[in-house]
Amino acid sequence: MAQVATRDGASLHVKDMGDGPPVVLIHGWPLTGDMWEYQTLALLEAGYRVITYDRRGFGHSSHPATGYDYDVFADDLADVLDHLDLQQAALVGFSMGGGEIARYLSRHGAGRIAGVALIASVVPYLLQDDSNPDGVAIGVLQDMKDQVRKDRFAFLQSFAKTFYGVGWVTSPVSQGLLDWSFILGVMASPKATIDCVDAFGQTDFRGDLAAFTIPTLIIHGTADKTVPIDPTGRAAATGIPHATFIEYEGEPHGLFATAPDRLNADLIDFLGG
Repeated sequence: MAQVATRDGASLHVKDMGDGPPVVLIHGWPLTGDMWEYQTLALLEAGYRVITYDRRGFGHSSHPATGYDYDVFADDLADVLDHLDLQQAALVGFSMGGGEIARYLSRHGAGRIAGVALIASVVPYLLQDDSNPDGVAIGVLQDMKDQVRKDRFAFLQSFAKTFYGVGWVTSPVSQGLLDWSFILGVMASPKATIDCVDAFGQTDFRGDLAAFTIPTLIIHGTADKTVPIDPTGRAAATGIPHATFIEYEGEPHGLFATAPDRLNADLIDFLGG
């Protein structure tokens, strides 16, 4: 484990494990790099070097009061890649982590990057407006922020059930995994938790799609109620014509935990290709 200093003085908590081709896993909101437990183990066992880090404001990284926008997040990613001097790295971004990849490619280029994967990602544009009628209404995002302000702990518990597709009768994940997700979520700064709703909910990445000049994998669940597939996964596949697009029928947002074996196999197949 290491602490990587960013260009503006923040500190990012980084885990760097294994040998072989490097794979950087970028976590989603409101979790930490540890959300990739299933993927980290599978990739290590397949012979890859696996790097995870906590986004600023989350986990063990610095919790500054400001700086929660994608230009800063992309620069943070660049600082991690530069510090570790990674070459021919693969970037895998889940949910809001896909935004880091899009903005990194448009701001910093693909010189260090061999390929990228967008997993249940917010790219290219989540917000509902006249140009994006299938997006998420601004009122939904505002309600999320209001709930975080009122009782962040209750919100995280209820949010996790939608995140993993937990219903009244069946649950694709254990209570232990729900509890673990809650622990990861409460590690975040409440300020970062709120500000990042605006970042992932309102940032338009459509102008960044042209920067996807390298092999790209897109995976999204058809039952994702957190990041609906139409304005994100399907739109990204249309905007990145050379991308490989795989829909996971019936899977919710947190498919890294509800369909880990399938996701691991698809990632390893893509990385090996």
